[in-house]
Amino acid sequence: MGKKVVVKISELTKAHKISLRELSRLSDVRHAALSELANGKRESISFSHIERIAEALNISDIREIIELVDESEGVHIFNE
Repeated sequence: MGKKVVVKISELTKAHKISLRELSRLSDVRHAALSELANGKRESISFSHIERIAEALNISDIREIIELVDESEGVHIFNE
């Protein structure tokens, strides 16, 4: 079984009680890119985007932003 990196955009916006648009404004990451990540339509994220999201949300642990999961589990995360 393979591994997959999941970007937890939906979880972040829920936990911080902000919209994707607000996260985009705070982090200076395009709304479209965040939306694609949240919906599982984009499979990559740059380190600079992770850094900007972490800074915008005052996150010090990268595991709050990304997670390594078994590929079969990755589908469930996007559908929650």
